[in-house]
Amino acid sequence: MAQAISISNKDVVAVVGTGAMGAGIAQVAATAGHLVLLFDSRASAAQKAVDSVAKQLRRLVDRSKMTQDQAQSAINRLKAVANLSDLSPSALVVEAIVENLEAKQTLFKSLESIVGPNTLFATNTSAISVTAIGAVLDRPERLGGLHFFNPAPLMALVEVVSGLATEQEVAEALFLTAKAWGKTPVYTKSTPGFIVNRVARPFYAEGLRVLQEGGADVPTLDACCTEAGGFRMGPFTLMDLIGNDVNLTVTKTVWAAFYYDQRFLPSLVQQELVAAGYYGKKTGRGYYDYREGVVAPKPKTELDRSNMVTGLSQTITVFGDSPAAEALASRLHHSGLLVTRQGADDDRIAQIGKTVLYVSDGRTATRRAAETHQPHLVCIDLALDYHKATRIAVASALSCGHEEKTQAIALLQKAGFAVSVFQDIPGLIVMRTVAMLANEAADAVYQGVCDESAVDSAMCLGVNYPRGPLSWARQLGLSQVRSVLVNLGHAYGEDRYRISPWIQQQVLAEETQL
Repeated sequence: MAQAISISNKDVVAVVGTGAMGAGIAQVAATAGHLVLLFDSRASAAQKAVDSVAKQLRRLVDRSKMTQDQAQSAINRLKAVANLSDLSPSALVVEAIVENLEAKQTLFKSLESIVGPNTLFATNTSAISVTAIGAVLDRPERLGGLHFFNPAPLMALVEVVSGLATEQEVAEALFLTAKAWGKTPVYTKSTPGFIVNRVARPFYAEGLRVLQEGGADVPTLDACCTEAGGFRMGPFTLMDLIGNDVNLTVTKTVWAAFYYDQRFLPSLVQQELVAAGYYGKKTGRGYYDYREGVVAPKPKTELDRSNMVTGLSQTITVFGDSPAAEALASRLHHSGLLVTRQGADDDRIAQIGKTVLYVSDGRTATRRAAETHQPHLVCIDLALDYHKATRIAVASALSCGHEEKTQAIALLQKAGFAVSVFQDIPGLIVMRTVAMLANEAADAVYQGVCDESAVDSAMCLGVNYPRGPLSWARQLGLSQVRSVLVNLGHAYGEDRYRISPWIQQQVLAEETQL
């Protein structure tokens, strides 16, 4: 495009497709000061969207989120139009129609002969290639992606997607427009899943795998992810909310788009639920049963035996100064139990009698016990903050005695943790999930899809993760993340757990500086 590109709030914005996403985008644009033209091929749908947005804005007034004048001004800037040709004054057209490549191509091809030469095109697609959408256009350089998240008025993140032909100036104009609308935009290339839908796959996939292997049940896995991992929802609660049919479709789309890379392999467990019509909350059944009168299951929690450790205080030692060790020592101190502190000659965090406790490194407890010649070995899971976590997952080696295992559980209970015992699964749940999220985020950066800051912002803002995956990996230690992935790969013998070259390079750089 020959001249500098910018969109001001004096410019007209068009929204095509007035379902939940289109209406939400129209609300955002109108609130930001634009005259917004809404078009939908369905009779009266555009006017219904205007009425719906007006109702939402009046609710904001009732909740003192905006003034009556602000709401009425925004409502006055919303206009339903009957014909696509009525969008000719638009400086920006945002498409939010059905997720179908041919339909989107047809729409934008029609718009080329309606709007002016400097009008920008933006698609809200969450899964279709922006490059492919623009391939039929005479001027594909003016098309980019503005991927909002539902509900658009509330969710801060917008992925600004560049197709192969998208001009840099167009992407910058879309970025600045989203920012002016009060959003937090991030740049991404048009690759399968963009940032969020790609990087989020392991959050669901690892939980599904542990479930399929019998590591723990659904409510226990969810509870460990929220109460230890700090995630707002566990993977199964979230999949039921999204819809298992939708979640499985996205997984299959990303899997196929990456030429069936095993890292994105769909789950047989989820496939069975979808085949049964158990889509989640919207159908009344999913991983949970939402039907009236059904009592929600509780996570499995070990019976409290914390009192049994009081008489064993002379045999309790906390090793080293890792986050887990420091938190355990502090929590035990606040419980009134005095323990011995000692420097660590390995990665153990504590010992009670003959039992040694380690934070999971991706090995099973049984394998770690065999390799370290410590039969009474118990692994604990990763926690976002061991000082604040209310639950912890544990797994013991097959060689660990019942009494020794019970003592380890009692020690953790004395420290204030609800303890969930898993089968001896590699990486438990939070550790393996965080390692795989970091690995996928690292690959996105390595492949030039986005930068490190963008992937962390996208995952925090788009899916409410407690910490960006690469920030979390750096806090944990990239070398530890690499070790977890190495051990998971060794346990399963699958390409699924191959390590991103970005992580490999970062670890080598750190080692070089030592």
